[in-house]
Amino acid sequence: MVGRMALGWTLVRVVFGLTLGLGHGWSKVTGDMSGFARGVAELGFPFPLFFAWCASLAEFLGGLLVAVGLFTRPAAAFAGFTMLVALFRHRADSFGRMELALLYLSVMAAVMLVGAGPYSLDARVRRKA
Repeated sequence: MVGRMALGWTLVRVVFGLTLGLGHGWSKVTGDMSGFARGVAELGFPFPLFFAWCASLAEFLGGLLVAVGLFTRPAAAFAGFTMLVALFRHRADSFGRMELALLYLSVMAAVMLVGAGPYSLDARVRRKA
């Protein structure tokens, strides 16, 4: 992957990673987790507070790691699984309610398949190894 394609992929990865991490995850990890934990409990998860924290950290840290391209595939897997659960949660809602989870899930799945690309910390670490 070289040139404009690599730059375009980097733009997608950075924008989606930052918006997931800072736009969605940050408010969860710095806010009151009890409401989110109630929603997780309604989905039938055991230990809802624990899994609410797992989902919040997957969004926040996973999004940031995808954005900078470090441990990119595992970070995208955790974030993608969280988006899969969010999509399940909104399965009976209008398309507008599930659209964002579907977009994040699609990009995270693409990141898992393609990797971070040449403009990433993963690529930099590989070059030094």
